[in-house]
Amino acid sequence: MEKKYMERLIGKYCKIVTKEPGENRASVVTGTLEDVDYDDGFVLVDSKQGLGCLRISTIVAIKPGRKNNKKYEKRAIKKDKKAMVGIGTLIVFIAMILIAAVAATVLIQTSETLQQRARTVGTATIREVSAGIMIDDVTGFTDVGKTKIEYLALGVRPRAGSKDIDLSLAHLSIKYTNLSILQLNTSLVTVVNTDGKTVFDTPVTSGSNFTILNNLSTSHFGVVVLHDADGSVSNTNGMNSGDKILIMVNLSALIPETGGLDAREDISGEIQPELGSCGTFECSAPAVFANRIVDLW
Repeated sequence: MEKKYMERLIGKYCKIVTKEPGENRASVVTGTLEDVDYDDGFVLVDSKQGLGCLRISTIVAIKPGRKNNKKYEKRAIKKDKKAMVGIGTLIVFIAMILIAAVAATVLIQTSETLQQRARTVGTATIREVSAGIMIDDVTGFTDVGKTKIEYLALGVRPRAGSKDIDLSLAHLSIKYTNLSILQLNTSLVTVVNTDGKTVFDTPVTSGSNFTILNNLSTSHFGVVVLHDADGSVSNTNGMNSGDKILIMVNLSALIPETGGLDAREDISGEIQPELGSCGTFECSAPAVFANRIVDLW
């Protein structure tokens, strides 16, 4: 090989054919021609076996070519592209951090939302369980001839630990031959013993000739206040701890067939506040009405 040709191939991937003196067969070496030393008569070749030397005198031919050895290519890529692999790893690492941050943010927001919802539900549940109305007694008031019960007086008070109860939002259901739903007539709320009258003769307002019983209808009930230290029932129709009232019901209007509850007949009902448990009652009229005031429950 001439010197000028050898120098042109430095740095190129070549197929080098060599033949040792006295041998019949030639051998082939593939690799990158790194350097040529004319003084010592050697060429430096970087092949897949590693860096090595070939004597110039044994070289028969050199042919430039392309790398086609897979193992060599992998080794070369691994050697020459370490920086690119490092950047890729860094990108993946940053992406994992961002994903973890987003997931943590979502979890924190979700936990805060659930905590607020749990607090709201817990407060509502406590209020629902603790609030409510209780019916202590049921008293009837018969007609003049003592043949039937025309009016009912339900003794009502808040349950222990109950929050304030708005009577204007409560509804009373009476079950007899049908189901009647009554609400409070806010104009029929007065304090007991007004003008020295009895419960069933309580006037609508002081000095009035009209009683609560005269103004009751099929859709409304009235209230006679027995105990109301802060005036909440009288002023705002709100019943709170310690209050006690009588709910007045006109049975003669609710049972038009007979004009009231006959002897031995059963009647039931319940009063349901806006929140909390309801107060219920179920009673039977006695066989004989000895007095106009009848203790039913």
